[in-house]
Amino acid sequence: MSTSIADTAFARLDSEGRLLNAVLKAETHQPGRFGFRGDIALKFQVKLADEARPPETCAEQVIAVANAGEPYLAYVSGFLLSFEYLRQVAEVFGDLLSPQGKYFFFCDNIDLASRYQVDYGGASFYILPIDEATVYNEMLEMLYLEKTVLKKLDTAAKTDAIANKAAGFKANFEKITFEQGLERMGPVRNPYENRPV
Repeated sequence: MSTSIADTAFARLDSEGRLLNAVLKAETHQPGRFGFRGDIALKFQVKLADEARPPETCAEQVIAVANAGEPYLAYVSGFLLSFEYLRQVAEVFGDLLSPQGKYFFFCDNIDLASRYQVDYGGASFYILPIDEATVYNEMLEMLYLEKTVLKKLDTAAKTDAIANKAAGFKANFEKITFEQGLERMGPVRNPYENRPV
């Protein structure tokens, strides 16, 4: 039986128009599982008339899966320009987060030597610096997945491999509160700096 996005915890995010730039938005090879790879809008800009404006803030390079019939997202990883956006993640995802899920966010403005665990919004988040430029590469390195092996797989199978390995991930990162994270985070970089116009 095929799994539709409507049967999963992605349904609300999809209906709110938050699932953007998808390279995967389909069932994966694991029965009952739906996968998403792309960006998730966290805060929309005010719309004037019919113009379509890009979101003000996004969780980017998201890799996520949800299982049919489960009310929460089983696995999410993504990139946040600022650690502070974790508040928006918790607000937007809301009851789609669960203590049973595995959630990883790579933040541009935390120290490269830092690894944190933050309990927030009813879920536990692994917060890491972005070192390898992409969330995909970071996750492969952290989960000891062999890039050459995954190379032969399609996007859905790669997503399954990461989500399956992440399900068993355990690490003793420094536990901090969201407020402590705000105190420790660095300045937020302008992503459009030094880009040709």
